[in-house]
Amino acid sequence: MTKKTKLTKKKVILSIIYIVLTVYFLVFFYSLTKPLPEGISLEGGARYVSEDEIDFLYDLNYLHQNGSNVIEQEIFKNVFFLVDNAENFIIIDMFLFNADYTNKERFIPLTTTLKDKLIAKKKSNPNLQIYFITDEINNFYGSYTSEEIKELKENNINVIITDLTKLRDSNPAYSSFWRIFLQPFGTSGDGWITHPLGNKNHNVTLRSYLKLINTKANHRKVIVADFNSSIYSLVTSANPHEASSLHSNVALLIKDGIHKDIIEAEKSVAKFSSSEIKINNSLIPEISENKDIQIQFLTEQKIRSNLLKDIDSSTSGETIDLAMFYLSDRKIIKSLLNAQERGVNVNIILDSNKDAFAREKNGIPNRQVAYELFKKSDGKINIRWYNTRGEQFHTKMIIIKKKDRTIVYLGSANFTKRNLGDLNLEADVKLSSPNNKSIIIEIDSYFNRLWNNVNGSYTLDFESYKDSSKTKYLLYRFQEFSGFSSF
Repeated sequence: MTKKTKLTKKKVILSIIYIVLTVYFLVFFYSLTKPLPEGISLEGGARYVSEDEIDFLYDLNYLHQNGSNVIEQEIFKNVFFLVDNAENFIIIDMFLFNADYTNKERFIPLTTTLKDKLIAKKKSNPNLQIYFITDEINNFYGSYTSEEIKELKENNINVIITDLTKLRDSNPAYSSFWRIFLQPFGTSGDGWITHPLGNKNHNVTLRSYLKLINTKANHRKVIVADFNSSIYSLVTSANPHEASSLHSNVALLIKDGIHKDIIEAEKSVAKFSSSEIKINNSLIPEISENKDIQIQFLTEQKIRSNLLKDIDSSTSGETIDLAMFYLSDRKIIKSLLNAQERGVNVNIILDSNKDAFAREKNGIPNRQVAYELFKKSDGKINIRWYNTRGEQFHTKMIIIKKKDRTIVYLGSANFTKRNLGDLNLEADVKLSSPNNKSIIIEIDSYFNRLWNNVNGSYTLDFESYKDSSKTKYLLYRFQEFSGFSSF
């Protein structure tokens, strides 16, 4: 080979490398800033309900004062009621919907029950419109079609699998590579890898595993259904999922009010997922505004922008009570620290991030964030851990108690960059009410029960899971920044 030939070959190789790198970085930066699908990152209008039109619901798993394990569940009892009594339509958007895990005998069959009720309802009322929106994880990112989803489709229920490729990338360093080199080959086919979620009926393809590493989701958990000339909306942190059935969660059940905003938000998800939700507008009642409890439907980044305004407007002597599965978003952390410096009382209950479906985790991010908050506030931010025993404290709620009103956020959104940064699909309700309303008294009572261990063992003191490891803290910061994480 001549010297000239070698130089030509080297130039060709370098040109290919430059082209590949150029394409990679173009995809990288575009994936961070590309326009969101229409209707995403929604700030619904301020709506109003009366006291008898809104209910606070919760699931709790705890130790009674006599030492026995107690599971209290209200959320899916109400979901099932809405399904059983719907008259014209049901729209459900739920993240986890599968019965994949082993040791099923210890779980409550939420997936199976919801599936069976939807099918029975459709059979009893064939004209009922049912739209079931869910995440790709339940088909393991297209590797196969789950038995539950097959059954829904076979019974003429409209199933919409969210097209996550239309969203921005939460893990752009990897996702850019995936979009260029792996996405064109799809994910379906005969799998040879053992299912990571314990499904013994399906192996999964390597391509679906590689899609999993994109780490983004339709993480919403909502249901809307009509009943007795009204429309009921339920927004929750709970999944209809066998392996999540023992978790602690919260929800709001609302008669009328925010239903129009939720329906429009779900229509947007269907549209960018190449589907359509058709609901007769005559079935959707007008919203009365002559009531004194304000509610607002928020999705994605609009949750964070509204929340920051409310935290930042808190003043000395007021109180913030936070109950959260994942807390890692830097803007929220800074806002909480600033609130404490202004004299706001900040109380936080966190999951210790040690339990994840029979696997033990390393405590990231909550233990690192908790130590940071405790240290930077000189111990003035009060922190407790929910006393989990294999399950998770899956609640996502903040209570901002001002002098004349209380503001509550709850729903699907963890307080993380992925959940609040227009990366995942999320859905929360913001509730603003006079302090003397029964809904506020009930929510306060719930938090105080957990904080003070009323008639049971719910929470542990900060020292129980205190973690001052600098290595883990740096790992948390890298994961939060880069998106190479599960939170």
